[in-house]
Amino acid sequence: MHIRSAQNDALPLLITHGWPGSIVEFLDVIGPLTGPGLQGGDPADAFHLVIPTIPGYGLSGPTRDGGWDVHRMAKAWAELMQRLGYHRYGAQGGDLGHAITRELAAIGTDHVVAIHLNTLLTPLPNDPAEAAELTDKGQARLDLLTRSEPEMSGYAKIQGTRPQTLAYALTDSPVGQLAWIAEKFKEWTDWEAFHPSRPSRAEPLETPTGVAVFAAGKHRASGRLPLVKSLRTTHDVGPHRPAAQPVQKSLPKPL
Repeated sequence: MHIRSAQNDALPLLITHGWPGSIVEFLDVIGPLTGPGLQGGDPADAFHLVIPTIPGYGLSGPTRDGGWDVHRMAKAWAELMQRLGYHRYGAQGGDLGHAITRELAAIGTDHVVAIHLNTLLTPLPNDPAEAAELTDKGQARLDLLTRSEPEMSGYAKIQGTRPQTLAYALTDSPVGQLAWIAEKFKEWTDWEAFHPSRPSRAEPLETPTGVAVFAAGKHRASGRLPLVKSLRTTHDVGPHRPAAQPVQKSLPKPL
């Protein structure tokens, strides 16, 4: 979806969904983001929205070849924005979309002015001295991730190693497909990122970054963020995947 705001000077914003998910998740935020003045906000806070479907999903699939990992998808997003004529833009993503968004910021430093994430993986630091500086709350979040990971990663091992075997069963059973996806809407997931074309980035990200940390998210930021310029907001309530929950009809004024 490509929705331009009535504000000609609005900032372009690229929004990326996760798995399982789709661009349908963002239907209720299109109005407030493109026309905040109609919601009681400042018209100057408007965005031109670009909401693509991840390759392999919906109208962007099936893909004709392999190798659609996070890096390749980020390169495709950068090319998409250039073809649309957007040379300065922001980006937002959650779940798998958060990884694509971070990679986009890393490879498009001259174009991506800022990003916002509602997922951010922050595993235990390798440096014992840095790990010892974790607060009690940070350690509790890390413990939650450590406890939940073994039980919740079974799907990932199957999809990361034998996706086609699973695909035959799910294709033949709509109920099985529904059960598989519905479970993940309660949790989280990955897919071809298990076979990346390049190692995960370890260097700090220079792009200004906002992170929303929700109470029900298993992968909550537990320690120091691997970012140079960041703003983190924490929420005592809320799911890891907000769009899977009923959308509030009374929206707050944009920041």
